[in-house]
Amino acid sequence: MRLTTKGRFAVIAMLDLAMHAQSGAVNLTAISERQRISLSYLEQLFGKLRRAGLVESIRGPGGGYVLSHDAAQINIADIITAAEDTLDATLCGGHADCLDGTPCLTHDLWANLNKTIDGYLRGITLQCILNQKIYRNNSDEQKSSLEQPITLINLH
Repeated sequence: MRLTTKGRFAVIAMLDLAMHAQSGAVNLTAISERQRISLSYLEQLFGKLRRAGLVESIRGPGGGYVLSHDAAQINIADIITAAEDTLDATLCGGHADCLDGTPCLTHDLWANLNKTIDGYLRGITLQCILNQKIYRNNSDEQKSSLEQPITLINLH
């Protein structure tokens, strides 16, 4: 099982896009600067994401990219599949012809791992991750406000 940089960066870029979507189209230069991902790499990734129907490009002044669907409808498996083409732990690409046309001894193990990972990633949407980030940020803010020093006032 190999999740490459393409898949990881595609998820990061899509999350950035979802976070900044309320202000309209987001240009790749902004994502590149915020996430420290090469602009040319993002251009390649967003070409794949656009072809997969996950983002739409907006041309002209103020142009950039927007999500094609609501963040709650875009799952992580679809993003990785668009960027990577496949996420497969088997050596045979799932064809069960690993060993001279027959399945190898561990084929079922790796095929089941593929199904488990795919199911897990299909159950997580961009919105799930955004909600988790918002919750974590709110928790951190509450913790830091509780950690503020208390100033005692002398009433004498």
